[in-house]
Amino acid sequence: MKKFLAGLAAGMLLAGIAIVVVSFTMVRLGERRPSVPDGATLFLRLEDSLPERPPMEIPLFGPPARATVRDTWEALRAAAEDSRVRALVLMPRGVDAGWGKLDEVRQGIAAFKKSGKPVIAFLRNPGTREYYLATAAGQIYMPPEDFLEVKGLRAELMFLRGGLDKLGVEFEIEHAGKYKDAGDMFTRTSMTPETREVLNAILDQLYGRMVSTIAGARGKSPEEVRALIDQGPFTPPRAKAAGLVDDLLFEDQALDALKQRLGQKELKKITHLDYGRALRADGKRIALIAGQGAILRGRGTGFGEEDGIRSEDFIKLLRQAGEDKSIRGAIVRVDSPGGDALASDDILREMKLLSKKKPLVISMSDVAASGGYYIAMTGDPVLAYPDTVTGSIGVLYGKLNLRGLYDKLGIRKESITRGRFAALDSDYQPLGPEGRAKLRESIEHVYATFLARVAEGRKKQPEAVRPLAEGRVWMGEQAKERGLVDALGGLDAAVEMIRERAGIGKDEKVRLVAYPGRRGLLDYLASRQSPSFLEERAARLLEGFDLRLWSGGGLMRVMPYVVAVR
Repeated sequence: MKKFLAGLAAGMLLAGIAIVVVSFTMVRLGERRPSVPDGATLFLRLEDSLPERPPMEIPLFGPPARATVRDTWEALRAAAEDSRVRALVLMPRGVDAGWGKLDEVRQGIAAFKKSGKPVIAFLRNPGTREYYLATAAGQIYMPPEDFLEVKGLRAELMFLRGGLDKLGVEFEIEHAGKYKDAGDMFTRTSMTPETREVLNAILDQLYGRMVSTIAGARGKSPEEVRALIDQGPFTPPRAKAAGLVDDLLFEDQALDALKQRLGQKELKKITHLDYGRALRADGKRIALIAGQGAILRGRGTGFGEEDGIRSEDFIKLLRQAGEDKSIRGAIVRVDSPGGDALASDDILREMKLLSKKKPLVISMSDVAASGGYYIAMTGDPVLAYPDTVTGSIGVLYGKLNLRGLYDKLGIRKESITRGRFAALDSDYQPLGPEGRAKLRESIEHVYATFLARVAEGRKKQPEAVRPLAEGRVWMGEQAKERGLVDALGGLDAAVEMIRERAGIGKDEKVRLVAYPGRRGLLDYLASRQSPSFLEERAARLLEGFDLRLWSGGGLMRVMPYVVAVR
């Protein structure tokens, strides 16, 4: 009887879910395309992350739909030329995006501004990212009692060695490349000289560009801006007196000023996401295949950025684009710190097959390093932003030795083996000299393959690549100077390259077709795998170190650290 009731309850639950899914699917299918009123003001509200691919949309239960980088790019470019759109209001708040994406959005705002239409920015709780975006606007406003949290940049690394020693946990790391120190947070208590060298170079690059951008936008010299930043954060009166903002107004006052400028009694508002949905989907079709997150084997849940780049899923997208005869070319958008070595190699092979079918361009986003850089080595043009984190050509292996922890807990293991290295990946004993030597053989082989793939993709000799490798992280501008990428630019430059390679005329419209498209609850229910909730939360706690990579074992092409500049 209990089994019958349990089965009945489960059946009713599934039926209820099915009814909800079908109902909302019918509602979505019946939704009318948003209309754009004459004299519209485009509202660009940017909060949280700015994903490369659309997150899962679950009606009622999930967060509201978020615009992707592509959505934002398309809306800003179209609105600049749309006579129905009269102005742009930028409202960034709590933006969690890297400097490549920030550069893409800022370029879009600047392009809209060139149309001669008013652009204002209204800031709430603004930090450096929000202010960097706002400097593309014509006027910057903030509330009279808010603070401008612009005070410079910092990079922090966490080191867990002391805590792990107390727990009796040992991480054993082998790597190829003196800069390939991805395991240092587990094995050291401080930075190596190589890490400090690279992080200082990254901060110099980011800080220099930020200073020059603010200086150009606010009519100041770089020296003046550096001196001002040393005085931050700013109270509202000081921010206005320093010329960092134009006025201190409440939101309604800032919008009232825009109404007067436009000669309207009420603003005709439309969000950039609704505006994008209102656009007519015409033009030559170019696939925009977005890969975001750590590179992992197999399939994912379809939840988006937390899933990472799953090799089977990504290969499927590449094949779909290659087989679609309406697709004139493809832009592969990479936003990844790397990951599993085998999965990276599988993806690179499929990218090369796609390149034989369609004109292909690689567009790097915030990060395209290690395995993320590896998959870009098809021999096709590679684009990066000046502040894209890239390179990190190297390999490592990491394994846990939990013997000390087991001893503290009173746990004992006994092993019986056949084969000299059968216990090489055991969590109950160290690698030992022979085990390390065996691992070095594998690591050096994978590293040599990495160098060969880069040499082939960049049309260089392996000897010329080796000095640029060693696991060193480069910024996009540095990578361009060293021939690791072809040009600096974002989606505009990538589209122009595809036009040229696919023979699409400059006057012909193009349409970026997102791969993957927006997904809903049915996609989640149809998925086969679900990563551990604890692993995902722990990965976020450790600033992006995906424990699914470390716990899975094997050789990895992954960045030495996650660059989260605050």
